[in-house]
Amino acid sequence: MPGTKEIRVKIKSVQNTRKITKAMEMVAASKMRKAQERMRAARPYGEKIRNVAAHISHANPEYRHPFLVPRDTVKRVGLIVITTDKGLCGALNTNLLRMALTQYKAWQTEGEEIDVCCIGNKGFGFMQRLGANIVSHAIQIGDRPQMDKLIGTIKVMLDGYTKDRFDRLMIGYTRFLNTMKQEPVLEQLLPLSGERMGAPETVWDYLYEPEAKAVLDQVMTRYIEAIIFQAVAENMASEQSARMVAMKSASDNARDLIDELTLIYNKNRQAGITKELSEIVGGAAAV
Repeated sequence: MPGTKEIRVKIKSVQNTRKITKAMEMVAASKMRKAQERMRAARPYGEKIRNVAAHISHANPEYRHPFLVPRDTVKRVGLIVITTDKGLCGALNTNLLRMALTQYKAWQTEGEEIDVCCIGNKGFGFMQRLGANIVSHAIQIGDRPQMDKLIGTIKVMLDGYTKDRFDRLMIGYTRFLNTMKQEPVLEQLLPLSGERMGAPETVWDYLYEPEAKAVLDQVMTRYIEAIIFQAVAENMASEQSARMVAMKSASDNARDLIDELTLIYNKNRQAGITKELSEIVGGAAAV
């Protein structure tokens, strides 16, 4: 059994650790609220541009944008993986990367080649260890999503799809449901499906200037960028929520461990006192 001094040192160490996890929990809670506000603020723009894109896609049947035309065969797949830059957020990244790895191996089994785009340091490191073909990446994007840090990475993948380097573009991220629940999602980004675009109730008529192709190219590109930006915002809100919950769990476990160690320390101390008293009484009786 360890001595009282060793137990005191261990209690002090766990107390210091608990101070750190408690502070990180409070910081994550503050960042979580801001991340949720940014995520909700981006939703109206995403809904509006989705509505416009849906009307435009149905209003001009003589020109079909490449993002809306399904490919007959799929020989190469593009995958955008959105993860966090930092750890200590529970199983958030693990769940998403496990899902991506399962699908990655399924594509390889079917003979499809995969080009990967990584947003976030954790996914970038994982794909490097996996030996994947990483064509673009963005790391250290901070706590606030900024389009200027993502635009170059996104453009590489959109250009790849437009130039037929791959026939399908997928995106994986963690969707924010509530503070206690986040869901890993792997869904098709291109070609745009009817479920994502939606079918407008009425068809609007448009006059295009300079021409339909130029307008549609701009609108559809902005639409895809808005989807990816919203996915990054959702992932950041999920990150802060998961980190807050993980740090709270760590703080609670540290508190329980301190209670157990304190009990052991008191038992050892009491046993030492009892032993000393017994020795004194025994010595006095012998005299």
